[in-house]
This record gives sequence, structure tokens and C-alpha cells, in this order.
Amino acid sequence: MNGLTEEQLNALHTALEQRRHMLLDQVALATAGPAVEEVETSPADSASNRTMNQLQQETAGHQMTQLRAIKHALAKFSDGSYGSCENCGNDIGYSRLHARPEATLCIACQTRSERRPR
Repeated sequence: MNGLTEEQLNALHTALEQRRHMLLDQVALATAGPAVEEVETSPADSASNRTMNQLQQETAGHQMTQLRAIKHALAKFSDGSYGSCENCGNDIGYSRLHARPEATLCIACQTRSERRPR
């Protein structure tokens, strides 16, 4: 798999699995707790409650996005394409994968992607 040693692959796979389990635990904990309730209070308290609920929803959405990226990376281990840039096909460097094991683009393609006007 793309110039990565067996030791590096094992370390990256372990990191992805640990992150996946941590996120699953966080999502389960967040969804188990009740939302901040709207009780007859002052307008300021109501606004604070709405803000807290919105933050909880945004956090859960971000965690689900991370989970999808991690599951995608783990699937790439299964099909043998982990560590290959999805854009150009070149190897993604170990230092990048070590920092972001769910990375799907090499540094060059990621940089180009970020520079593109939206």
C-alpha cells in the first residue's frame, strides 16, 4: 500500500479505529442526553437555551462528518487503496497521514482544493 511500511499501516489503522470508537461514544453520549429545555424564563435565558441546542446539533453534525471520513478511510484499508490520493493517485505522505489518518488527498491536491474559489 503506497510506500507505507506494515508498522506504519498498523499504527494508522489503530489510530483510525480508536478515533472511530471515541466519536461513537461521544455521539451516543450526546444523543442520550436531553436537549436544553425551553422553560418559561426570561428572553435572555430562552436565547441561551436555543444557542446551546444549536451548538449541540452542530457538534453532532461535525462528529458524524468525521465518522463518515474515518469509515471511508477504513474501507480504503480493505480495498488496498489507503494512502493513495483520490485526486491524482500519488502517495499521501506518512507525515500527513500520521497527522490526519482520514486524509484522502495528498498535500499538493489538498492545497489546490483549498485555493479554488467556491
